[in-house]
Amino acid sequence: MLNLSYRIEVIGPALIAFILAFVVYWPMESSCASDETGQTIRPPAAAGRFYPNDPEELRKTVGTLLRDASGLDVKGTIRGLVSPHAGYIYSGIVAAAGYRQIAPSTRTVILIGPSHRFPLGGASIPSVTAYQTPLGDVRLAQLAFKLRKLPIFESVPEAHKMEHSLEVQLPFLQVMLKAFEIVPILINSGNPKALASAIAPHIDNNTLIVASTDLSHYYPYERAVSMDRICTSAITNAEFSRMPLCEACGKQAVMTLMYIAEIKNWDAKLIDYKNSGDTAGGKDNVVGYASIAFVDKKKESKKMKESISAQDKKALLRLARSAIEAKLVDGVKVKRPGPSPVLKENRGCFVTLHEHGQLRGCIGTIEPVCPLVECVGENAQNAAFRDPRFPRLSAEELSEIDIEVSVLSVPERLDFKDGDDLKRQLLPNVHGVILSRGMHRSTFLPQVWEQLPDKELFLEQLCLKGGMPATAWKDPSTNVEVYQAEVFGEKDFK
Repeated sequence: MLNLSYRIEVIGPALIAFILAFVVYWPMESSCASDETGQTIRPPAAAGRFYPNDPEELRKTVGTLLRDASGLDVKGTIRGLVSPHAGYIYSGIVAAAGYRQIAPSTRTVILIGPSHRFPLGGASIPSVTAYQTPLGDVRLAQLAFKLRKLPIFESVPEAHKMEHSLEVQLPFLQVMLKAFEIVPILINSGNPKALASAIAPHIDNNTLIVASTDLSHYYPYERAVSMDRICTSAITNAEFSRMPLCEACGKQAVMTLMYIAEIKNWDAKLIDYKNSGDTAGGKDNVVGYASIAFVDKKKESKKMKESISAQDKKALLRLARSAIEAKLVDGVKVKRPGPSPVLKENRGCFVTLHEHGQLRGCIGTIEPVCPLVECVGENAQNAAFRDPRFPRLSAEELSEIDIEVSVLSVPERLDFKDGDDLKRQLLPNVHGVILSRGMHRSTFLPQVWEQLPDKELFLEQLCLKGGMPATAWKDPSTNVEVYQAEVFGEKDFK
């Protein structure tokens, strides 16, 4: 009897299509079983085909792969991983190169992969409580049930019944981690950017994202290597514009991880690349595999060092509030800080007002054209009474507002060759950004990344704010400057 899982990588595409036609439409029994507690368990579909069915043999196989794997040793905690999903004799050694380096503290694994046998219009999370492998059951995290309620998700049981792309990742995780839960997601033609936006807010330091994919299929060895290099280069350099040139069955899953990495400010590193011609097959028709890690970007040296003492911060906040009160309440005088060398320095600053958590005014001066103490006092009044987006602040609102001050570093120009290059250079939550084009100019403070974590959306909204076309940021003739901010507010001292 033909062992389809191990031979599928090296037989011809026409025969593959013929076989898969029967895989898709052949009548099958129910793919889920309930245990004695009534919980719905998805039984293994790839055991005995893509990996060993016997628990002892499977554990030994995974252990051997983890021991023998090589490739780049990643510096830092792996937050995301691109991992292949072929039979273990073909791609297991590449998958192991990444899994051997994941953090033992991982508690939630979000698995994203393609549906090979059933077409999907969106992203699907199965209506089960656990996945089963020969090594035991892996429960779904509560996050899976929470996400499934969102409009972007659906639950298509047929897509998950025989799908191997997520299942083959589990034994590696079961060997490497003591306790973890999963969020299994299949995506074909859905929107990876929207999926990334839905997932990103739920990622913490104990979460791992795995994008399951193989690379090019059924090309001669040398051509496959060349084609796969396009993929690995586009992924590791965050070149979204080149991803259409990448041939990968899990491209949507990979792009979802890339968008998450953009939001979370992760870097991608190629750990290992091989194809079936390197592992267990001939070189005439090969399939490519890569292990790519996503880790936190090193940005410590780029962070703005605090230069203002707690005492001076409190004094500037008192100054800002009294400057506003002096315009509204008779007899109130502006509380000017005592002598301090830092407060006498020429610095740019913004003053931001919030009322019940909502923006109520924000105006500032970008360039260091006056002493900091003058900058804060003047812009506090500007934010309260001259922000054209809001009515003048009233005396009744004084007790309801919170004041925040942002002291800016001197802006520096960024040179970039295209939009992708600009996005690579920007550091979310670190950089404030200034866009200038002709007579148009606008800026977003670093805090704005919290509301607009997607780089493209951030830049598009910044363009629109300045009266520029939404795509003006992609044009190298647009002047782009970045700065950092030392941010403090009244809430910090309550």
